[in-house]
Amino acid sequence: MTVAGVFVLFINDHLLKQTWPGPVTGKLSDVAGLVVAPALVALLFWRRADLAATVLTGMLFTLVKATETGAELASHVWTLVAGPSRVLADPTDLLALPALALAWWVRRRSLESSSARWRVMVTMPLAVLAVTATSAAPMPIADSVEVDGDSIVVHVQDGLTQISDDGGVTWSDDDGSRNESRPLQSAACVPMQATRCYRVVPDRMAVEQSDDGGKTWGPSWALTADDRERLARRYPSWAGRHSMALAVQARPGGHVVVVANGLDGILVRDVSGKWRRVGLPGSSEISAVDLSPERNVAIFLAVCMLFGGAAAGLQRYQRVYIGFAAAASLGLFTALSGPAPLSVGEGSADTAVLTLLGSLATLAGTVVCLVLAVAGRARPTPAAVGVLAAPLVYVTVYTPFYGWSEGTPDPYWVAVALAVLLTGLVVLGGAVLIRNDARRAYLDGSSTSRPT
Repeated sequence: MTVAGVFVLFINDHLLKQTWPGPVTGKLSDVAGLVVAPALVALLFWRRADLAATVLTGMLFTLVKATETGAELASHVWTLVAGPSRVLADPTDLLALPALALAWWVRRRSLESSSARWRVMVTMPLAVLAVTATSAAPMPIADSVEVDGDSIVVHVQDGLTQISDDGGVTWSDDDGSRNESRPLQSAACVPMQATRCYRVVPDRMAVEQSDDGGKTWGPSWALTADDRERLARRYPSWAGRHSMALAVQARPGGHVVVVANGLDGILVRDVSGKWRRVGLPGSSEISAVDLSPERNVAIFLAVCMLFGGAAAGLQRYQRVYIGFAAAASLGLFTALSGPAPLSVGEGSADTAVLTLLGSLATLAGTVVCLVLAVAGRARPTPAAVGVLAAPLVYVTVYTPFYGWSEGTPDPYWVAVALAVLLTGLVVLGGAVLIRNDARRAYLDGSSTSRPT
């Protein structure tokens, strides 16, 4: 039943919620999660902790769904586990709490079986990988800027107007008195110094400057290639992904330039000539960089490691097992790579069918592999290596790219190199442990296959 709950959770969060978003799929996710979570929490104590795990799950779920503080804390935790995520407080989700009674009953029955530990250990990594659905919030657009006396005012679409009284060093929310957007100003010159001018570059996140009153222009600031990639992944739509307006203010020791930088918020050039991306200080609604391609690869490789560990320890049916494991892994990758949400248009029906077939292949292949692992008398050590290494593979693949999405490392190729290196070390360590176990099994006579 726990295995079934994991796959209901996975298919609902990664397929059904994207295809048919709404209260039904949302509540189904809560119910399936509450069925699966107590068994995972009980792994911390293993046995005789069913009631404690169930109660703890209910308390944490209530805290997250009933309070903004709990939702914010859960968002930070899921960001560390599954990448940039946002959990929303919704008291109506507490209607799913009766599912904990089913979870407790299932857990009590599963412990009566001799294969309970095997099933839960195999299910655990799949459950961790399944519950990674996230929701993103749109970010307001900084669309115009003006100098108002000693203040600089940046107007934001559907957000709080930002004001600075110290030349763009610090920013605060407007009190509502200057919340009206002014006409966009795409170019401006320094007061009392008409030869130095600045302008935004059309359809780009960039600023040019002129030292001859606008006769010739040269680059002054522009997003790097990696910053452009991060911005494009954060906001797939082109609207707002370009500099929109600027203003110039004379300050002691020079001048400052403030740019309404669209979705990127506020850009400031200080009196020393250094450019600084401020963002939107008054807004917490910042969309996360879309790392779904990297996350899909991380999940795929983690599942391959999970299946590969058990395959290495099989005494029988190894070739059949590998075939079904490959089908399950490729089906999972196909399902994850489908568009979400599905759009109406040419080819969308074919893509939906392909995604559904991938999900079914994953489900069927995993069930067959579980049966073959038991029937083929898989040795416990290789299976345990696969179970423990799978989450490590996910972390080592995904973490460098998550760091890249936050700007560290800045070049994408460095994130790729780190992911390859760290994942290679995990796979190599797992291979050494499995080889040593195979050698011991051969010397003990429990295996007829000579290790290579």
